[in-house]
Amino acid sequence: MDLENQKRVKEAAEKFGNENVVVLLGASEAEAAGLAAETVTAGDPTFAGPLAGVALNLAVYHIVEEEIKSQIDEAIYEDQVGMMEMVLDIDEITSEMKDVRGE
Repeated sequence: MDLENQKRVKEAAEKFGNENVVVLLGASEAEAAGLAAETVTAGDPTFAGPLAGVALNLAVYHIVEEEIKSQIDEAIYEDQVGMMEMVLDIDEITSEMKDVRGE
């Protein structure tokens, strides 16, 4: 997660409260999704950005997880995400996200 997005997430959490912010990721690789998820929960593991040492403990999901997918109109999801699902390793991404959430 780049430094500008870290700043935006931190500002949203400060403005709306951590319990009212959900981070939705769309990274194409499980490792990248996991790193971003870790950043918004436990803090920036590279200690380079605004979230270095800042554990926001935000709710974080990937767009391909069933908890999110089921809440989106099927036609819109198919139009926006469907093609990517064919090339993504959904199981690996889902597993990575669950690991970060401690599930």
